[in-house]
Amino acid sequence: MKGPPRPGGPAPRVRTAAQDDAVTVGQLLHAFNTEFDSPTPTALLLGERFRRLLTLPDVLVVLAEDEAGDATGFAFLTVRPTPYYDGPLAQLEELYVRPGRRDRGIGTALLAEAVDGVRLRGAGEMHIDVDEVDVDTRRFYERHGFLNIEPGEDYRMLCYIREF
Repeated sequence: MKGPPRPGGPAPRVRTAAQDDAVTVGQLLHAFNTEFDSPTPTALLLGERFRRLLTLPDVLVVLAEDEAGDATGFAFLTVRPTPYYDGPLAQLEELYVRPGRRDRGIGTALLAEAVDGVRLRGAGEMHIDVDEVDVDTRRFYERHGFLNIEPGEDYRMLCYIREF
C-alpha cells in the first residue's frame, strides 16, 4: 500500500530494502540518532550490521526514495514468535524521514508499506515504542490507528528498558 499523494508533489516511492541498500540504511539510522543526540555507532558500522540483518527472515526494512532515487527515509522492523497469535509479533524499531522531507507523506507511506510487509509475514500485532515527550510522533501513530491504551482499559502501556 502506498501513501496518498500530497498536494504539490508526487506520492512517495517506497520499497523493501535489499542487502545492497545496507550502507544507505546505516547512513539513515546514523542521521536519525545524530539528529536526536542519541548514542550511535558510526554509519559505516551500522551499514555493516544491516548488511547481515537484511539477510534475516525476521527483519524488514522499507526505504523511501525521491524521483532521483535518493533515500529520504526508512522503517526498520523485526518480527518474533508469540503465543498470542498464529503468526509473529512485529516491532517497529525505527522510522525516520530526513529533515526537509517531512510533512510530504513519506512517513505515512513508510508506515503503510511496513504494515503491509508484516501482515504478509502473518503478524498479528505491531508494537511501537515512542518517548512520552515526543507528542508529534505519538500523534502520528495514533492518527494511523495505533494505541497506547489497551481496549477496555483507562491506563497507558509503558515500555521498560535495561541495557546489558
